[in-house]
Amino acid sequence: MDTFRINAVAIIALAELGAIAERTALTGASSYWECLILAPGLHKQQSAADLNKAEYPATAALTSGYVFRVENSATVHYLQRVGKTGHLTSLRVHVSTQESAERNHSWSFRPLGNEQLACLLCLSASFLTVTATAVLLRLRDWWAITVIAMLISCRLLNTVVLRRRGATFWAGASEPNVQGDLLILLSRDRWVRMRGLVDDLKAVTSGEWLRDPTVMESFAINFATLLVYSSVIVSENCSNLGSLVILMLLLASTAILGMSNLLLPKQRMHDRVISVVGEPVKYKRRLDLAKQLIKETGRDDWAVGLGMIVPEMRDTVRATM
Repeated sequence: MDTFRINAVAIIALAELGAIAERTALTGASSYWECLILAPGLHKQQSAADLNKAEYPATAALTSGYVFRVENSATVHYLQRVGKTGHLTSLRVHVSTQESAERNHSWSFRPLGNEQLACLLCLSASFLTVTATAVLLRLRDWWAITVIAMLISCRLLNTVVLRRRGATFWAGASEPNVQGDLLILLSRDRWVRMRGLVDDLKAVTSGEWLRDPTVMESFAINFATLLVYSSVIVSENCSNLGSLVILMLLLASTAILGMSNLLLPKQRMHDRVISVVGEPVKYKRRLDLAKQLIKETGRDDWAVGLGMIVPEMRDTVRATM
C-alpha cells in the first residue's frame, strides 16, 4: 500500500500537463492568487510561451497592404485555438476597460457567462488548496503540509518570473484613433480577420509576450522545478490519509482548471481583449476568400504580399469580381 501511495504521488505531481501553462497564455499574465491553484505541470508554467508551436503566421494589413508576422506567441496560440480549417474567423480587439464599461452600462440580472464561470472555477480550485491545507492541519500531517508549501512556492517563483518577463512591452509607434483590419493566415488553412484600433492590434500582435529570462530568473525557474521533484521525495513521509488528500487535490484541481480553460472565450493581452465575432464562414477555396476581400477593400497588394494571388492574376481576378 505504501509503495502504491508513493508512486501515485510521483506520477500525478510530475505529470507534464499543460492546463496551468494554457491558462497563463489565455490570460496574458499570472496573478498571485493563482499560486494556490495546484495541478500537475505547475513546474512547466514557463512553457506557456511555447504553446504556439513555433508558428508566427503571415499577416497583412488590409488597409495599407503591409505584410508582416504575428510575433506574440500567446496571441498565436489563441488564434490557433479559435481558427477552423477552411473557414474565416472574425475577431475584435479592444481595451479591457472598454469591456468593463460596456458591461456596467448594460447591467441587468442574467445568467453567468462562460468567462464568469471560468473565473469561478479558478477561484474554487484555489479554495480547494486552502481546504486541503486545513484538513492536513487538522490531521497534523506536517510532511503533507510541507509538500503543499513546496508546490505553492514553486508556483510563486514562476509567477514572479513570469510577471517580470512580461513587463517589457514594445508595440511600435502609436497611431491613435486609426482603425485597423488584419488578415492572418494560420497553418492548416485557418484564416482569421482581426479588427480594431491600430494601437490595440499592435499591442496584441507586435513585439514579444515574454522576454528571455535573465540568469537569476533562470536560476529561480530551475529552483522551482527542483522544489516539485523534491516534494515527491518528501511525500514519502506523508501518512496514507495525507497522501490521499494531496492526490485528490491535484486531480480535482486539474479537472477544474481544464474546464475553466475550455470555457474561456477570450484572450487577454497587455490590457486588451481579443474576442470572436459571429460564426466562422466557410469557403470552398482560399482564392474565393481573396476575391471577396479584394472587392471589399478595393486593393489587392496585400493579397499579392501574402501569396494568395500572383501579380499576373490581378486582371483575371478583377474581371471575375
